[in-house]
Amino acid sequence: MTLSEENYLKTIFHLEKEYKDGVPTNAIAHEMHTKASSVTDMIKRLAEKDLMVYKKYQGAKLSDSGRKHAIKIIRKHRLWECFLVDKLNFNWDEVHEVAEQLEHIKSEKLILELDKFLEYPKTDPHGDPIPDQDGHIAVIQKRVLAELQRGEEGICVGVNDSSSAFLQYLDKNNIALGKKIKIEDKEEFDNSLVIQVEGKKMTISGLAANNLYIKKI
Repeated sequence: MTLSEENYLKTIFHLEKEYKDGVPTNAIAHEMHTKASSVTDMIKRLAEKDLMVYKKYQGAKLSDSGRKHAIKIIRKHRLWECFLVDKLNFNWDEVHEVAEQLEHIKSEKLILELDKFLEYPKTDPHGDPIPDQDGHIAVIQKRVLAELQRGEEGICVGVNDSSSAFLQYLDKNNIALGKKIKIEDKEEFDNSLVIQVEGKKMTISGLAANNLYIKKI
């Protein structure tokens, strides 16, 4: 399987969460930064390999085989992110692009040994669950921070936006996985929040609050 084919499988896997009945060609093209015609050609190629099911006007869906391949790629990506952060001291905003390259390494033994070396982590540096060797993905109970009400609090367990800009913004405000966040006040005008992070009070935008995942306590 080519690097490009693997990238398509992974992208469609993530988009299927939003498009339950089939992922539109235009949505894939937007995510892959390419033309719709190129997406159509790739979908046909993947369908010929029994990795994809495609019906005109209904969109693309991964076959069982395609889903297994996609989960393997995601597993490798998230394990490499853990390795980069935990063992090579990368910041969490630096690892995505490097892991994008490392996820295409084919060696099954390498990934098994990597998992063992890291002592079988359950989540990556952004709070996303790491699929196990059999492809099972644990469900993490979480809510968007913006959904909490005044006086409620929770533990930060993940981010929806893993862009470098957002992760650097969180670092500047000392917001990280495992930090306790309490809602002090909510501004109805712009949905901004006054929060307390381990004793420090600050204001964050509604956009930021909608990109932080919390486990309520």
